Amino acid sequence: MKTRIPVALLLPFLLAASAALHAADCCCSATETKSPAPASALPARSIYQLDATWTTDGGRPFTLAELRGRPVVMAMFFTSCGYACPRIVADMTRIRETLPVDVRNRAMFVLVSFDDERDTVPMLHAYREAHALPAANWVLLRGAPGDIRELAAVLGVKYKRNALGMFEHSNLITVLNAAGEIVHQRSGLEGGLAEATRAVIAAR
Repeated sequence: MKTRIPVALLLPFLLAASAALHAADCCCSATETKSPAPASALPARSIYQLDATWTTDGGRPFTLAELRGRPVVMAMFFTSCGYACPRIVADMTRIRETLPVDVRNRAMFVLVSFDDERDTVPMLHAYREAHALPAANWVLLRGAPGDIRELAAVLGVKYKRNALGMFEHSNLITVLNAAGEIVHQRSGLEGGLAEATRAVIAAR
């Protein structure tokens, strides 16, 4: 088990840099007025500050902020991964199964694909069915390359496509609290599930 404090401490700066990049791309007039901030603003370290629109395995547009109010267990993966990713999904399933019933019913489990080319909506949906991931608690997402890189940077996940077209990547399970702040990360493929489960319970 490894708690990745440096990523959490850098999160406000990563999010601010992302916002600056989006602002730089904007062609709006400098005199245009800004919309007022929402009544309950997100914390500075919330990953829900990222405003990308993803697509679910059901073909629906989805923003991470839709997860707000629930504890979340999140990982990045790709469906054609034959070793690490199935183990990550299996570990996320074990975490879910060991949660108290009330927490289990509220917690969300999110898989975000690295592979924007091959992980189409049908591929993600087939993966859900193959791994029997319940629609009520599991969200499978695909996105644009820039949005994938941005989320990976905020989570502290490293990945790259190799010569065979597969991905070498960090094996990281992240727990978010109801506000979308990183409260725990399990790194690697061994152990740490009890700690992750306790973090989900504490994050409700």
